[in-house]
Amino acid sequence: MGQFIKIYPENPQEKALDTVVALLKQGGLVIYPTDTVYGIGCDISNTKALEKLAKIQKIKLEKAQWSFICADLSNLSDYVRQIDTATFKILKRALPGPYTFVLPGNNNLPKAFKKRKTVGIRVPDHSIPQELVRRLGNPIVSTSIHDPDELIEYTTDPELIFEKWQDVVAAVIDGGYGDNIPSTIIDLSGDSPLVLRAGKGDLSIL
Repeated sequence: MGQFIKIYPENPQEKALDTVVALLKQGGLVIYPTDTVYGIGCDISNTKALEKLAKIQKIKLEKAQWSFICADLSNLSDYVRQIDTATFKILKRALPGPYTFVLPGNNNLPKAFKKRKTVGIRVPDHSIPQELVRRLGNPIVSTSIHDPDELIEYTTDPELIFEKWQDVVAAVIDGGYGDNIPSTIIDLSGDSPLVLRAGKGDLSIL
């Protein structure tokens, strides 16, 4: 059974963060808060964990459209081909914030994602995922937690999330109630920005 770990976003406790990072390094799946909805993810460099996440979602790993959670824009060149000044300015305006940007991937992508031409990059404006990524030393692969209830697409209460997921994940972080509006997804891999999903992020950054 997974752990239920309370972490305060205003001042995340180091010991609790280190516990979660240890679980990620061991290949565990973790559910955590973001600046939008709660997400589920794992260490990008752990293939077994990636396979576990794909299995839960009932998809093939190479078909997974997950985003990479980064602590800031300094990780960008690890996975993204060189981008032009206009694109970089949009990223600087928007991040950290409730956006997922689709960018052209480079040859350094982990083995599981080698065939992908693009990658979704996310830098949430939330201390918990930012700190986890910093301590882990590389991005967390992430996807939103969907609710089977058709009226509420996303569960916002971490206790209810834990009830449902405790036998599947290594930990659920209780960082308070989540939002129920997902990130805005903008494709910046083409000639001009393309909005794939209007979410919490304001489009005026374009």
